[in-house]
Amino acid sequence: MPDVPIDLGSALDIVVERLAAAQHVVVLTGAGVSAESGLPTFRDALTGHWAHRRPEELATATGFADDPEYVQAWYRSRLREARYHAPNAGHLALADLQRRVPRLTLVTQNVDGFHQKAGSTGVLELHGNLESGWCFDCGAAKPLDDNDAPVHCDACDGYIRPGVVWFGEALPVDALFAALAAAEACDVLLAVGTSGVVYPAASLPGRARQAGAFVAEINPVPSALSDEMDALLTGPGGTVLPELVRRLNRLQTAA
Repeated sequence: MPDVPIDLGSALDIVVERLAAAQHVVVLTGAGVSAESGLPTFRDALTGHWAHRRPEELATATGFADDPEYVQAWYRSRLREARYHAPNAGHLALADLQRRVPRLTLVTQNVDGFHQKAGSTGVLELHGNLESGWCFDCGAAKPLDDNDAPVHCDACDGYIRPGVVWFGEALPVDALFAALAAAEACDVLLAVGTSGVVYPAASLPGRARQAGAFVAEINPVPSALSDEMDALLTGPGGTVLPELVRRLNRLQTAA
């Protein structure tokens, strides 16, 4: 694991103290967490064969209806990427953190399932999951796969669309409401690897702080949320999170 910058030490200790006293922790993760695993983000994946397509053509119901085989092929390629890569130290640290605090609610904007693969449970996926899917015509559920051939519905032979939230679509109601309720009831919220520009996920830190929670950001560079934070831990999640959990473990062991 890379060394943690010395100037992070005091900020880390402050966050650790808050975590040690917390009864309910919320963690919000964004694309930066999985980018550390080598997984391209949505827009980064628009290269090579896909470079001439606009995001709206690959992430809207209209775009899928216009060219279902092409759009599905792009998501199958993304699924192959997700299955090729693996959770990193940041994902693993969050799974460890969940075991060290009384309650942890993990809310993610990512669709790769890496948190679950790392061992986290009860993950709230605000933008869906690449592994799931349903028929664009009749709605029957069927997982997407990463084979070369198009995936069709077993019931009506329609095309299977990926189980992710596209532009213009509502977020999963149950996951969203659970995330909002958790943010308003937690003691500490950590925002990790998110740009803070995609709503309603980006509203969670502000809601938490307004309700009295301590909020901290872990990011290599400032985000749109940085001004709302009580603490800024500058660095990649794969470096900062393991150190955060190590210090929490040391504090809990000493107690």
